[in-house]
This record gives sequence, structure tokens and C-alpha cells, in this order.
Amino acid sequence: MSDFLQTMASSSAERAAAAPRSFSSSDLDKPLLPLTLGAFDVIAEIKDRSPAEGKLRGAGGGRASRAQAYAAGGAAAISVLTEPSRFDGDLADLEEVVAAVPDTPVMRKDFLVEPVQVIEARKAGASGVLLIATMLGDTKLREMLDCAWEHGMFVLLESFDEDDLRRSSALLAGAVDGDRAESGQLLFGVNTRNLRTLEVDPERLLNLAPALPQARCVAESGLLQATDAARVSRWGYKAALVGSALMRSDDPAALIEAMREAGVAA
Repeated sequence: MSDFLQTMASSSAERAAAAPRSFSSSDLDKPLLPLTLGAFDVIAEIKDRSPAEGKLRGAGGGRASRAQAYAAGGAAAISVLTEPSRFDGDLADLEEVVAAVPDTPVMRKDFLVEPVQVIEARKAGASGVLLIATMLGDTKLREMLDCAWEHGMFVLLESFDEDDLRRSSALLAGAVDGDRAESGQLLFGVNTRNLRTLEVDPERLLNLAPALPQARCVAESGLLQATDAARVSRWGYKAALVGSALMRSDDPAALIEAMREAGVAA
């Protein structure tokens, strides 16, 4: 695990230790929205800050109005960064987005290390979570997935290398995980960002394409325009997670639409 990921894991573990340990049924009764996926999709991200790029925010108002623009552009889901120390995120940001786009699934993106954080996300209204394979041993990953399935949530499982993808692919042999992948509620992502240097390595998406699980896979980080979506679509990715480019765009709905169309055409 990289130094950055280790720092994030330690910080996340502290937050998990401080999280509530009991939840009532009313805590978890916000609407749950499954993913509805097409030939090529965009998961649009809201984050106030990037450790690599600093503050992020284009024209178009605050978090709620940007989420509504994402939904108008046809985003399959909206990812919300809730990590506080390096991304200026908070669970309240997720709740705000959920309220702003009641018909669009919202995903908690964070460095989650304990099942209670999945339940926290559900309480805030998230319909899905991102999990990072490198940060989770096999036993802990199993616990996190089981918690998500118990609460009806979708999962984007993020990988950085061939070993991550091998572990991810092995999940497809299980009946429950295989069914979730087949229905589009278990997605497999490849992140192009080197979490030691925080630089993007666009070749990683191409280099790891032969190792992709036989399921719906998501290209993450470094996609800036429609031609990028077309390129990764040709490599076998069926979706893109796009953050910084959308946060800086004055017309994020148009960018999402252009990326979707380019991905389908390719």
C-alpha cells in the first residue's frame, strides 16, 4: 500500500472508530436507487478539493446545482467525496447531493476500511459505495461487500494493478457477487492515478485492459474530454468516473452528454 493510501487508511480507521455502532430502521429508510446502465455511462463526481490539483469549482453555483446539472447530462450516478483531510469532504455533502437529485443514485467515495462506514453511507442516503481493493484484505473486503449487499447498495471496486484485478475477478466465481456483477450493481474500476506521486498514468488503462474482469468496468481519473471516453471505450471500459474535469467545467451537463455519446459511438 502506498504512503498516501496508508495515511488515508489510518485516518479512515480513526473516523470509523468514532462512528455510531447502532442504527435504527428509521436511520436507514432513505430511498435506495439501483444503477441503470447503458452502453457507456458516466459516473460524475463532486469533490471540493483534489490533493493533486487543489481547490476545484467551476461556474454554476454550489454542490446541489452542480449535482442537478450532472443528472441533467445523464450521469448514471453521482460520486461524492466524503474524505475530510485531503479532499475537504463530509457526509453532510453526500446528504446535500442526495436531497438535490432524488432520482439519481449517489455513491459515497472515500477510503472505507470498516463495514460501519458502509452503513453510515446508507444512513446519509447513498445507494452505493466505492471500495479500494488494495486497502482491504480478502476477509475485510468480504465483510464490506456483504454489508453493502445486505443494505441493497451497489459497489464500485477500485483496482490499481494486476493483482487487484486478479482478486476482483475471483469474486465473479461466487454466486452472489456474480449475480451482482451481472445485474450491474458490482462494477470494477481501474484508477490511473499513482497514489505515491498523485500523477495520472493514462497508459495504465490500456496496459491493464487484458486483465479486466469479465464484467462492467470503469475507467477512473484523467479523463478530460469526449475523446478520452471514446478511447477507453475501445479498450473495453463501459463507463468513466469523471471528477476534476466536471468540477472545473462551466457546462458539466454538456460534457457528460458528449462523453456518453463518444463512448457509445466508439
